[in-house]
Amino acid sequence: MSAPSSISAAPPFPDMTEPLRLDLKGLNCPLPVLKTGKALHALAPGGVLIVEATDPMAAIDIPHFCRQKGHRLVGEEKDGSVLRFTIAKS
Repeated sequence: MSAPSSISAAPPFPDMTEPLRLDLKGLNCPLPVLKTGKALHALAPGGVLIVEATDPMAAIDIPHFCRQKGHRLVGEEKDGSVLRFTIAKS
C-alpha cells in the first residue's frame, strides 16, 4: 500500500515564467476586446496575458469575451481609471 499523496497548489501560471503584457489604455470599444483576442490567439494554450485598458466598457467586454471563448479570467482589478485583466489562454 502506498502512502497518500499530498496535494499542493500549482503555480498560477505553470507554462510561462513571464506573462505577456498588453497596454490598451486610451483605446475605446471595440478595440480593447479585439486586440485582446488577437494577442490571445498568438499565445500557446496555458499562456498568460495581462491587459490594461481605460475604456469602461472593457469591464464588461473582456470578461464576456473570456467566457465566450473559454479562456480563464484569473484576475480583474481597477487602479484609478485603469482596468487590469489577467487571462490564461485555454
